[in-house]
Amino acid sequence: MDYMQNIIFFILLSFSIGLFIRNTNRIVRNIKLGKDVNRNDQKTKRWIHMTSAALGQSKMVIRPIAGFLHLVVYIGFILINIELLEIIIDGLSGSHRIFAPFLGSFYNILTAVFEVLAFLVLIAVIFFWSRRNIIKIQRFWKSEMKGWPKKDANIILYFEVVLMLLFLSMNTTDSLLQSLDSSHYIKAGFFPISQFLIPLFDGFQIESLIVLERTFWWMHIIGIFAFLNYLYYSKHLHILLAFPNTYFSNLNPKGKFEVDENIKNEVQLMLDPNKESPNNPLPPEKFGSSDVFDLNWVQLMNAYSCTECGRCTSVCPANLTGKKLSPRKIMMDTRDRLEEVGKNMNINGDFKPDGKQLLNDYISSEELWACTSCNACVDSCPIEIDPLSIIMDMRQYLVMEQSAAPSELNTMMGNIENNGAPWPFSNQDRLQWVDDQLN
Repeated sequence: MDYMQNIIFFILLSFSIGLFIRNTNRIVRNIKLGKDVNRNDQKTKRWIHMTSAALGQSKMVIRPIAGFLHLVVYIGFILINIELLEIIIDGLSGSHRIFAPFLGSFYNILTAVFEVLAFLVLIAVIFFWSRRNIIKIQRFWKSEMKGWPKKDANIILYFEVVLMLLFLSMNTTDSLLQSLDSSHYIKAGFFPISQFLIPLFDGFQIESLIVLERTFWWMHIIGIFAFLNYLYYSKHLHILLAFPNTYFSNLNPKGKFEVDENIKNEVQLMLDPNKESPNNPLPPEKFGSSDVFDLNWVQLMNAYSCTECGRCTSVCPANLTGKKLSPRKIMMDTRDRLEEVGKNMNINGDFKPDGKQLLNDYISSEELWACTSCNACVDSCPIEIDPLSIIMDMRQYLVMEQSAAPSELNTMMGNIENNGAPWPFSNQDRLQWVDDQLN
């Protein structure tokens, strides 16, 4: 019987890892659809920044209560899953608590820490669920958070509650079997939290406790494998992508925009006809971006990394004044379009034109022009996502490819071209106001 359990566990483990690898490859493929951008400079600074922002949660703790509880869930998620390695070895070999003989008394400390963290995770998750569903904090109830995004946020919280309860129940029945000197259940571990659950199982026969312990054990590991592969469909993909996302983030000063070399060369030639033309005078196929293929791969990774926390939208002055723009929605729309493209490729091998694009089908020009380019959204994101770069690239497409700028902007650009200033006065009339004052 034990032999068959090991085989079943091996099949389950292999299937879960295989599915995870397949989904990961699809995400990497989709991200690589973006244009190349060099983010391999300042490597030391990038490592420090990643350690601070992704590992140290430096931006999360700006809001102390939510930041601390998020840190608890984060640390708990990482440390408790160290136990996953032991479960996998036990499942493959048929052993039980295989690390205990090698770690001695330190094993008791580890199990105690795991249990305390599991309890703290439960408290944090209940707090987060209450904020979303009872207190109803405004940024969690914006229009883009209806339907699946709202369900997804709650599903993750339910997942974490169930996994922690299964973990504690597994330890409770395990400790009871240890106290009853049941064979195979070696005496190991200290259980400061699950001991309070003993009254729920006290009085059960050994055979019943073994069934319960094995049930909790299997449900716990199956839940972990399910959670691992659910990440592909969830906003919680940031658990994995936060690290590369912060490493490859834009380290330039906020507000510094990339210069299009093609436009720069054209302007320089206009200002100085004697300037030598570049070796490759051919213009790009397209100025700006109208679809995910036009964005760079870091922007596409940003879209997959977004956890939909809404901190960007909550500080956006356009959104706060009732404009249609939501930086969070920009990232969610980009991810949705990228996923649509990916599914197209899954079916057809290569992308087959579907008559859709990111601009207009997902993001409207009204949203793009509502942006004040203040960088508040970029500054507030805990993992350095940059909605502004996508907005500005799409604006460039509207202006340079479609001549679809708002009339006020067209007037300003015409004045700059004709008068060298945004105002409708010629060079000769600029100082007229001085004469008027003197007279």
